[in-house]
Amino acid sequence: MLQTPKMHEATLRVGHRDIFVAEMGDGPALVMLHGGGPGASGQSNFARNIAALAQDFRVIVPDMPGYGRSSKGIDKRDSFGDLAGALRGLLDTMGIARAHFAGNSLGGAAALRLALESAERVDRLVLMGPGGIGTTRRLPTKGLNRLLDYYKGEGPTREKIEDFIRNYLVAPGIVVDDALIDARYQDSIRREVVANPPLTRPPGPRAMWKMDLTRDTRLRELPHPVLVLWGAVDLVNRPSGALWLQKNLPNCSAYLFAGTGHWVQWERADEFNAVTAAFLKAENK
Repeated sequence: MLQTPKMHEATLRVGHRDIFVAEMGDGPALVMLHGGGPGASGQSNFARNIAALAQDFRVIVPDMPGYGRSSKGIDKRDSFGDLAGALRGLLDTMGIARAHFAGNSLGGAAALRLALESAERVDRLVLMGPGGIGTTRRLPTKGLNRLLDYYKGEGPTREKIEDFIRNYLVAPGIVVDDALIDARYQDSIRREVVANPPLTRPPGPRAMWKMDLTRDTRLRELPHPVLVLWGAVDLVNRPSGALWLQKNLPNCSAYLFAGTGHWVQWERADEFNAVTAAFLKAENK
């Protein structure tokens, strides 16, 4: 398993929560937000990206509320809004007026929601297979069903998380070390997580509506430069979302990666690091 580089780590009090944050590097702030799969955390999600991007940026990698070493519990009536509020509070606590954001899946949806509600706090956005793009207009994908049902039925098992990671998170042929699967499984069965899983099927149609960002008319006026990176064989969030974002956002570039699943930053790390750094360093137009 590729080891996450040594980072400065701290647990910060943000409102009523403790949020664990790791960071590395100097320069403009870049907040990297992990996805919402079972056992996810910031450093495991971006183990192949942190050191490369820290050459140019102050890379800040939190465990979002509900995950890793941060406080558990998310308001499932509006999970994206709750996470966006926590991120805004994190910026305040760290004394950061404005930052770039790179968000994978659930992290991408949270970053988009923050940009919609607090545009002045967000500079540029990099979105990797973000959630919330057309999620309620069609039946969920097989991968998303596996994710949302992980704690149902017999409850969490190593077999279920291995199936999700190997067969739905990444494309066929992509090697994921057993150690990463073991670590995510252990994180997913912590007592406080099992008692209140962070990402499950939302309670009621209103909550489902809030989880579809394409219904938010503000999205079509989003002023920020946006880079969308999506795997062409993503089985969790449909790759067609990349084209929807490129068509409907005022300043959005979209790239589809052939033979790549939901974890672009892991599966195509070198290309992800290069294009992300170039995009974030580009002058605003």
